[in-house]
This record gives sequence, C-alpha cells and structure tokens, in this order.
Amino acid sequence: MSTYAEDIYNRLAEQIIHGQLQPGQKLDEQGLAASFGVSRTPVREALKELAARGLIEFLPRRGAVVTQISLDQLADMLDAECEIEALCARLASQKMNALEKSLLQDLYEQGKDAAARGDRTAYWAINQQFHDLIGRGAHNDTLAGLMRDLRTRLAAFRQAQPQENGDRLHKSHDDHGAVMRAIVAGDPEAAYTVMRDHNARLAAGVLQLLRAREQQNARPYATLHATV
Repeated sequence: MSTYAEDIYNRLAEQIIHGQLQPGQKLDEQGLAASFGVSRTPVREALKELAARGLIEFLPRRGAVVTQISLDQLADMLDAECEIEALCARLASQKMNALEKSLLQDLYEQGKDAAARGDRTAYWAINQQFHDLIGRGAHNDTLAGLMRDLRTRLAAFRQAQPQENGDRLHKSHDDHGAVMRAIVAGDPEAAYTVMRDHNARLAAGVLQLLRAREQQNARPYATLHATV
C-alpha cells in the first residue's frame, strides 16, 4: 500500500475496532476521499486491505460496508482465537529467547502498576503489547499472522464488555502472570492451558453479554474497553 493508503487503512481500522463505525455501515469511497483530502485511489487501496482483513465486505449495489458477523460466527472465531493464541503461548515457551522473556516480564510489571492505579487506558495498551509479544515470540509467522488478524477482527466485540472494575483488571493481570511464568519457565503445556483458559473466560463473557443485548434488540458493538 502507498503511505496515504496505509494511513487511511489504520484510521478506518481503528474506528471499526472501537465501534465508531458500526456493523453494516456503508463506507462511501468518494466521501472518504473528501474527508481525508486525497484522491479515490488510496481510499480504494485501503478498502481492499480492510476487506482482506475481514473488517469490511463489498456487497452488490451497496459497495463497501463494515462486516456483520452472526453470534454463531463470532463464537467460532472466538474459539479459533483461543486455540491459536494458546498454540502461540506453547511455542513461545519453547522458542522465546532471553531478551523476549525479559520484555514479557517487564510488560507484566508495567501491567501490575497500571492495574494498581486502576488506569484502564494504560492497561489496555500494555495488554495489547503483552499479547503481541507472545505472538511474535512463537517464531511462527503463519500462527502469528492468524492470531493478529483474529485479534483485529474481534477487537470491537471484546469492547462490548463493560468497563473493567478493579477486580476485573486484577484478574486479567493475574492471568497474565500465570502465562508469563509458564513461558519463562519453558513449560509448554502450562503455557497452552493458562492462555486458553484466559481467552476462553473472556470469550464466554462476550458471548453472554451480546446474546443478552441481541434479545433486547441492542447493537452488539460498544465503545467501552475490554481487557484480554
């Protein structure tokens, strides 16, 4: 992608992830070009990349719209994410080098400080770095790419969770501690199990909340942060 297209892609992806662009919402190519002050070419490039990532889809007579996912599809994707990220944790416990393990420990300590302060924004950023590092630490580009793409597609659904209270922040951090210790200790089965349990707990909470909202005819997306 060109520099302009990459910038547009990043900004639109962020809006989708944070629920500012809703499922089913149309993305008008000409309107976006005017909004970003560019020609339609980089907008078209960005939309193609968003479609490749599963964040939007092109529909006949409608053009580009934000992807709508059924609860059954969402359940499948969350289950796949649980398995893929658990596999990454298992491989990371076997393949991470000393520097990567040290960075993981540092992120855990930073998360501890953010949780103690009740700083959800800081914890969310650290949380993303923690999971990204485990994906890279698996040293398997295929798995890391699948993990990254799924986390991107599912980010908006995770944000349907209510804002964390102190207990939820600390529970998330405790889970991260168990994952970190298993990886640093080089224990692949423990790393797999604790990471899968960590994500499965979140997935169950997301699905329960969205099913309740669906029954109330509420929209599945919210603009509240979730922590995984």
